[in-house]
Amino acid sequence: MHPNCEAVQAVLTAAGAPGRVQILDEAAPTAAAAAAQLGVAVGAIANSLIFATAEGEPLLVLTSGAHRVDTAKVAALVGTSELRRAKPDFVLAATGQVIGGVAPVGHPAPIRTLVDQDLTGYPQVWAAGGIPHAVFPTTFAELVRLTGGTVAQVA
Repeated sequence: MHPNCEAVQAVLTAAGAPGRVQILDEAAPTAAAAAAQLGVAVGAIANSLIFATAEGEPLLVLTSGAHRVDTAKVAALVGTSELRRAKPDFVLAATGQVIGGVAPVGHPAPIRTLVDQDLTGYPQVWAAGGIPHAVFPTTFAELVRLTGGTVAQVA
């Protein structure tokens, strides 16, 4: 298993989470691709999106694959004057993972995290497992617990 997947699995195991990282047949760099391979609604995919604040800090937003993040709303929620999608090198530095495979956990250091309250509408959600070919099943409550995230309306 890829070292990023091992790091994600180690966090899940240490936290007593029942989900296990699974390797997909094909890369799933988007929520639609992941949902199609897993046979679930696109809204049940927890996208891990890294943004950069005006202060240059990373912000992880775990959002339902069914919608897009409202960056103005989220910027106001976290108290920054600007929020922009992070560039690939910024994402890699903050998470140790590449865009398309960023997991909600397994990063070199904790990242401030918001968890989309719309994920509560799904009994099971799927998140990336550290590479574009990996995912793991979890629940909304478990995502909040694992990440120490703040529940928010992000769309």
